[in-house]
Amino acid sequence: MARKRVILELGTGNDLHGGDYTKAALRAVQDALHHSSLTMLRALKVDPKTSMFVNVTIGVAQPDKVDTEKVRASLPHGIVTVTAVKGGLDVLDPENNDPAVIASAAVEVQLELP
Repeated sequence: MARKRVILELGTGNDLHGGDYTKAALRAVQDALHHSSLTMLRALKVDPKTSMFVNVTIGVAQPDKVDTEKVRASLPHGIVTVTAVKGGLDVLDPENNDPAVIASAAVEVQLELP
């Protein structure tokens, strides 16, 4: 069977004080998740622990500062892969050295379908 994308949800998150890329990424993922309800999994009798594949892409200005394992652990179901890429936005505050970090998240769900 081939994997087919059945869901694509997008989210944004931020850390307004502290420049924490992981915090912004986690908030972006939660934003995306709160726009979805995977009721079709029950209807199709899909076991999300073994048959649902979740690919998360996080866009931030400094992708190497995202703890992808923490992001992966925040997903409640599925076989999860997280990748951090260049994107998002840092809004600098040169007077206080306190950047606001904005992250974008794409959460893609794939199922093995005929």
